[in-house]
Amino acid sequence: MAVELRVTHHRRLRQIWRSAGWPCRDMLEAELLAAGMLQRLYDADGRETLRVTDAGVALLAHTLQKNRAARDAHESLVQRVAQQMQRAGRVVWRGLSLRAPIGEGDAMRWAVALPDVYSIRYTTVEAYLEPVAHEIKVRRADLLADLRHEAKRAAYLALSGECWYVLREGIARPEEIPPECGVMIAGDAGLQVARPAPKRAMRMSFGLWMALARAAPMEPQAADEDAQPWLVEAPDAASGP
Repeated sequence: MAVELRVTHHRRLRQIWRSAGWPCRDMLEAELLAAGMLQRLYDADGRETLRVTDAGVALLAHTLQKNRAARDAHESLVQRVAQQMQRAGRVVWRGLSLRAPIGEGDAMRWAVALPDVYSIRYTTVEAYLEPVAHEIKVRRADLLADLRHEAKRAAYLALSGECWYVLREGIARPEEIPPECGVMIAGDAGLQVARPAPKRAMRMSFGLWMALARAAPMEPQAADEDAQPWLVEAPDAASGP
């Protein structure tokens, strides 16, 4: 019977490749041995170790290439979203690590949010800042894993007036995304709004201000010099993020 190797198998194979190969003797290793990814070796004293076979090395290399391609696709889409926010006249950050309060009263706790793109309007009026968080997904497995973590989504909502999921075309339907978040689809035609994000009034806390002050915003791109230079009037309620 063929053994179906999952992410946990790939992770254990990497661990054994990086280690001296001492066995754990659990079912993951049994399946990797049965699939021909590992081989048992014995020294002169009869002590057993595990060695990654040539087939296992090939699987590791294939997984590395696939993950590298996914990272490149993710970074490319993050850059597209960030540049679109800049063209909309916003100050943009990438790779932030922000503390967000979740819950209320005695049930309140802190969570760390890592939005792919975070932006505020370029304005001198606090009420017009409209902070927005974008989470970018290019693989369905990553999206489904993300959607299972309600606390992560709650952290994004606590830090922004709008939260968007930006999905590579074909990995999910808009209705699979929780209704409190907007959905954009990234395809060859560009970024298309599939469902607007609900807008909520949100005042940025002092702690959030300090985190943004310590982090460098994304430098404006030369091609974006025509971006809106300053906003001092109330934003159009019908306009997108």
